[in-house]
Amino acid sequence: MKITTYKPEYESAVIELWRKCSLVRPQNDPKKDIQRKLKVKPELFLVGVERGKIIATAMGGYEGHRGWVNYLGVDPEYRHKGLGRKMMEAIEEKLLAMGCPKINLQVLVDNTEAMKFYERIGYKKDKVVSLGKRLIPD
Repeated sequence: MKITTYKPEYESAVIELWRKCSLVRPQNDPKKDIQRKLKVKPELFLVGVERGKIIATAMGGYEGHRGWVNYLGVDPEYRHKGLGRKMMEAIEEKLLAMGCPKINLQVLVDNTEAMKFYERIGYKKDKVVSLGKRLIPD
């Protein structure tokens, strides 16, 4: 798998991958999420490509205090081959180069498979509660 930055021509394949990975939620329009990301540190939006097919994504963010990772997804047909770990390592490397001291991410409470994955690669549960407030409805 080759990891590269997102390009506009990847949009439909990326959204299809997110759907396969159950990452799309009714309250988030994936096209709008992509357009928003492209306005802020687009170099942190990575895709994994194998033989011309988008098989993985990771969307990183950094505002100077904490890094974030969203939309980590690996095509179900390609899972359990270390590709999710490679995507996370690529995001971590880019964030570290920016001086990012810590990465946060959110996992839905019922996604136990994702929780186990993140714990295997060194992430731990923080003693915090995640709060959110929608400013722009999709």
